[in-house]
Amino acid sequence: MRLLLAIFLPFVVFFTIGRPISGVICLILQVTLIGWLPAAIWAVYALSQYKTDKKIAQAMRRPGV
Repeated sequence: MRLLLAIFLPFVVFFTIGRPISGVICLILQVTLIGWLPAAIWAVYALSQYKTDKKIAQAMRRPGV
């Protein structure tokens, strides 16, 4: 679901992952039609980093691994 948001409404993804300042910057970028593609790419990249960070944090919390 977040991946679709990252493609169609890139700035919303930043708000859902807790990065509101990046969301505002992304919104300013995507206001122009030319900036939409870089904003979407940036949102997909940030989303993948967020998922990776969550997996690392979850692995660090598991005892005995």
